[in-house]
Amino acid sequence: MTGKGKVLVSPDAKAGLPPASEAQLLHEMLWNASRDLAADCRNHPFVRGLADGTLSRESFKRYVAQDAFFLRAFARAYGMAAERSSEAETMRTFLELRDAAAEELKLHARYAETLGIDLDRVTPYRATQAYTDFLLATAAHAGLDEIVAAMTPCMRLYADLGAELSAETAGGSRASHPYREWIETYSGGEFQAAAARLEGLLDRLATDRPAIREAYRYAMECELRFFAAPLMEEQAGSSLRSE
Repeated sequence: MTGKGKVLVSPDAKAGLPPASEAQLLHEMLWNASRDLAADCRNHPFVRGLADGTLSRESFKRYVAQDAFFLRAFARAYGMAAERSSEAETMRTFLELRDAAAEELKLHARYAETLGIDLDRVTPYRATQAYTDFLLATAAHAGLDEIVAAMTPCMRLYADLGAELSAETAGGSRASHPYREWIETYSGGEFQAAAARLEGLLDRLATDRPAIREAYRYAMECELRFFAAPLMEEQAGSSLRSE
């Protein structure tokens, strides 16, 4: 460790950490160590369906309901982190990121109106509940560094997926793509900047230690299970529990 937010990764680093010959920022090291999970998310049938437009309306409807439930908890976690911040700048950053999450919820509200979802009556899937329980427990009981480590993967993964899917769907066909608004939201400058801002906070507040790595990695695992859940529910033939 060379100070907060920067790591020197030696050739004999622990398994799962990429070798490096020069200093890496902490957020880069953690993301690189979870690229296997990021690839699993990117290649998951749900995300592939988003990319090529073949994802069923029912699966997307389930996803929107669950993601809205998740985002409300995510915004609460930002607020809890702000309350626990002793520095004005850190508090302001958390509050502004909370407001950005609230703006993201407006996209879900538009989808909910179109798809016929009552966002106030969503029953979370087990994957959703486990993820939000983890985030809120971390926000309530862990240090600010662990809170940011637990929240950063969602932002970085969606920014990464948004950029990837935007590149894949570039061209004249984008206008008729059924999930164009989703792709444009997460590939857009505002969301990309918010993800980078949270990563900057991680670099500033955290150091490389097991609890930070574990929080980041677990959140990435939660993301993969979250993407898998809508398809699993559809395959099981269950009805949308948010209705």
